[in-house]
Amino acid sequence: MRVSVFGLGYVGSVSAASFAADGHTVVGVDVNPDKVASLNEGRSPIVEKGLDELIKTATANGSLRATTSTDEAIQATDLSLLCVGTPSRKNGSLDLSYLTRVCEQIGTALKSKPDYHVVVVRSTVLPGTTHQIVIPALEQASGKKYGTGFGVTVNPEFLREGTAIHDFRHPPLTLVGHNYASDAAPAQALYANVQAPLVNTSIRTAEMMKYASNTWHALKVCFANEIGNLCKRLEIDSHEVMDIFCRDEKLNLSSYYMKPGFAFGGSCLPKDVRALQYRAKEVDLELPVIQSILGSNQLQVQHALDQVMESGKKRIGLLGFSFKAGTDDLRESPMVILAEALLGKGYDLRIYDKNVSIARLVGANKEYINKQIPHLSSLLCETIDEVIDKSDVIVVGNAAPEFSDALKKTRPEQRIVDLVRVKTDRAQIPARYEGICW
Repeated sequence: MRVSVFGLGYVGSVSAASFAADGHTVVGVDVNPDKVASLNEGRSPIVEKGLDELIKTATANGSLRATTSTDEAIQATDLSLLCVGTPSRKNGSLDLSYLTRVCEQIGTALKSKPDYHVVVVRSTVLPGTTHQIVIPALEQASGKKYGTGFGVTVNPEFLREGTAIHDFRHPPLTLVGHNYASDAAPAQALYANVQAPLVNTSIRTAEMMKYASNTWHALKVCFANEIGNLCKRLEIDSHEVMDIFCRDEKLNLSSYYMKPGFAFGGSCLPKDVRALQYRAKEVDLELPVIQSILGSNQLQVQHALDQVMESGKKRIGLLGFSFKAGTDDLRESPMVILAEALLGKGYDLRIYDKNVSIARLVGANKEYINKQIPHLSSLLCETIDEVIDKSDVIVVGNAAPEFSDALKKTRPEQRIVDLVRVKTDRAQIPARYEGICW
């Protein structure tokens, strides 16, 4: 393919050299003449292991060259990658001036180009940027319409400085966000020699993925450091702790617990987080990330409460009462907290959970409901139908399989607030459906 790469910084230089090494004809573009001259002389504009060799080979065989002319690059290529910087301003917002300027320059060049050209956003941008900044700038400068005169895709990079060449060759996945399959095909073809799963998604999802990934990486670093700091105070080898921690690939390093939904509860997580926080206080140690966990969890309960209250309805039915489907454990169940908040605000409640029937409860859980929440036990119903028949808003609180079919019995005037993304065909649900965070 004939590819132009705009911005010969870290991402642009690595991408340009790697695509050239794969046999594509690549034109690098930068406003800095020194970077352009360096690349044309076979030298890398940046320091990165293995990059000098790639650039030297590619410039020698003619598969890679650089220019300061946007028009020259556009006329000579079919696909353009935007790798310009999007630095932070002092208030944390992104400075999109470089991105806007390059889109205007590309749009001006596209005005006189008869062929369909695809612009690939590889720069890191917040969700909505491509539709609000990139596409309008291209349309205005070119006089053409997105989807007919030119195409746009989003292709986030997942490169780490110091291992970028290896990361380019062995990414966890190749992500292409697009609205039209015709736009995705050229971007996908660029990665024919990269052995990684190809994931197609929407433009906004692709934009968000980069931020979800980087924020997760940052969170992991801070979490490991806080555990390490506490281990040091307690005279424990933090590296041994985290080495063992990372050996658990079923729960610790996996997709488990990574589905957006309702708050956590039960007898373990809240108690253990509190205990770890208390131990840190005893040794005069601040753990900002870990100390924020319970507060964030409480906010998710508040989000659910807000959604119910915004309905303007007073008759509320709760499907699921224990903290997790298939258990009768009510200790620190976020559904109990939600129910108490609704009851305190004067809502008419009905609750169904087959595992929390008064007749079936024994031992600690029976004692808990009798002593801690007796005012809620009288609201428990024996059937799902009773809850649905006498409620205007139905809150799904855990993923019990029986709730999937039950939602199909709802009425069009009812509203469903799903806290767990229950598995069901939403097209068969008569009521208005909404998820807590989807």
